[in-house]
Amino acid sequence: MDKNPSIQCIVSECRYHAGNADYCTLDQISVGRVDSVSNKSEDTDCESFIAKDKTF
Repeated sequence: MDKNPSIQCIVSECRYHAGNADYCTLDQISVGRVDSVSNKSEDTDCESFIAKDKTF
């Protein structure tokens, strides 16, 4: 899969990580809140994350 130059990502454990570059291969991602109010980056999560070793 080709990297998406618009979505940088360093989470190499994700199924959608580009592998050879720190980018995502998805066309778009979903970002969600961890808590009811988000005031810093730690309060958010990439909801598109799927672990590489996860099987369906």
